[in-house]
Amino acid sequence: MEGQNGIKINSLKAWMLASRPKTLTGAAVPIMVAIAMAAMHMEQGLFRTVPAILCLLFAFTMQIDANFINDYFDFIRGNDDDTRLGPRRACAQGWITPEAMKKGLIVTTLIACLIGLPLIWYGGIEMVVVGLLCVVFCFLYTTNLSYIGMGDILVLVFFGIIPVCCTYYLVTTDITWPVFIASIACGLVIDTLLLVNNYRDRKNDMAAGKHTLVTMIGEKNTEWLYLACGWVAVALNIIVLWMVDVHLVAIGLPAIYLIMHTRTWRKMVEINRGKTLNLILGQTARNMFIYGVLTSLSLLL
Repeated sequence: MEGQNGIKINSLKAWMLASRPKTLTGAAVPIMVAIAMAAMHMEQGLFRTVPAILCLLFAFTMQIDANFINDYFDFIRGNDDDTRLGPRRACAQGWITPEAMKKGLIVTTLIACLIGLPLIWYGGIEMVVVGLLCVVFCFLYTTNLSYIGMGDILVLVFFGIIPVCCTYYLVTTDITWPVFIASIACGLVIDTLLLVNNYRDRKNDMAAGKHTLVTMIGEKNTEWLYLACGWVAVALNIIVLWMVDVHLVAIGLPAIYLIMHTRTWRKMVEINRGKTLNLILGQTARNMFIYGVLTSLSLLL
């Protein structure tokens, strides 16, 4: 049997599409930055490779898990109908049956827990608490919190503070103010992706009674917030680079991201509404990854 676009139901290709590979950049960037900051201490022998790899694998698996959860529960709620403007979802397109998706999200949750379990050896029993928070809020985001304007706060915490600070701590057994500031910057950059996603869906969300930050503050304020997130992130980034005493040339690297971010913002304002904003979504994901690469390079320089 086949779903829409001739994709075989519950096939490997269907699962690959459901995992949304492009979203994995959001999981990679904070780990990338944390590892780059930790690598600065490699000469002192304060770098543990195994927890760095485990953190990256855990982040990837949790991102896929979040995508499956989002796909399943939005389909059950009836949110993925013909009015949807965003990229196609697996359950709604008939690529994966709801029963299979339910099993899939359970399996990915268990895999994430198994990957994270060895981190207790490196970070202590408190890593169990961190892991449980990631899993619980992964479910709560789609099922409840995204409907009451909490999405952006969760991005700041779970795509900024927790992955950057925890990864750095597990790799180096230490935590510093520059790391914490860098985690806030990461969270702001990744939140631009959620902002443009909710900006595109604002009319549908209002009709469905979904109260995102965008529906609360309005489209114009969202446009300025999107721009500000990138600029504030780069300002924080420069502070971090100054605090860790990198080469002056390295401090200028994040400016490349800022140019791209500002150009994307201008296009977003010009387009304003409709499916064409998916182009801005793609460009924002690209900018986000470039931010991670440039920040990591500037730290390693």
